[in-house]
Amino acid sequence: MTTVPLLTDAEAARIPAVKAVFDDIRAVRKSDFINNFWRALAHDPVALQRTWDQIKAVMIAPGALDPLTREMIYIAVSTANACSYCVHSHTAAARAKGLTDAQHADLLAVIALAGQTNHIVNALQIPVDPEFDRSKSHA
Repeated sequence: MTTVPLLTDAEAARIPAVKAVFDDIRAVRKSDFINNFWRALAHDPVALQRTWDQIKAVMIAPGALDPLTREMIYIAVSTANACSYCVHSHTAAARAKGLTDAQHADLLAVIALAGQTNHIVNALQIPVDPEFDRSKSHA
């Protein structure tokens, strides 16, 4: 259950700043679908615009990482942060970008292994090896 009502298209259309973002989401994604995330965030048009701008800059604009890799990283971080909504949303986005069942299985294995070894390292408080610390020169 949400903590705020989800804005309908009719309600969004009455708020010019929200309508503009929803229109841009539809245009950029080439889809009429507006996620519940955006419908909830629309109660704060400034945060809605800021977040959409960040999504476009990090997840959509060309960069060194391909779109599928970005979605897979988003899934991993969302898993670590226990954000079920984001795991579902970005898994769907990754599948739309070509994520196969085999890749998804490998991704889940990496997420599980990283979680396990992270907990072990934290429990043991293992110091970082000097060879891994880029702040120190090893010339």
